[in-house]
Amino acid sequence: MLTLLGSLLGFISSAFPDLLKLWQDREDRKHELAILDRQMEQMRLGHSQRLEEIAVEADIAESQALYKHDNRLTGVKWVDGLRASVRPVITYAFFLLFTAVKLSALYVLMADQGLAFVVALPQIWDPETQALFAAVMSFWFGQRALAKARGQ
Repeated sequence: MLTLLGSLLGFISSAFPDLLKLWQDREDRKHELAILDRQMEQMRLGHSQRLEEIAVEADIAESQALYKHDNRLTGVKWVDGLRASVRPVITYAFFLLFTAVKLSALYVLMADQGLAFVVALPQIWDPETQALFAAVMSFWFGQRALAKARGQ
């Protein structure tokens, strides 16, 4: 019996290093798979970051192209002056039209309906007018503030 037990113990102990190696190989494969998963996740994040970089570069290139186009001169003074004056002239024209409409409305409220100035003024400065005014001011002055914040 002791011989049989010794043989069995010898057989098991001789197989122990192989069993240990099999267990170690299985753990190594798990570890390698975990590393590969992390590497794939990092690659996905890297691709997302690269896509964001490409989008930002495209925005910058678009802005530069627009600025380049707007600053292109023909060499003919009156054509260059006319090109440079289009946006300001349209802006002033719409501002004058808006002012004329609002002053006309104020006049109608005061002259025809007999309202006092302090009562008529809030009626022409309604929420829609306030929203329009805020949008225009934000467009003209907010763009400059954002450009300064970005360091342009």
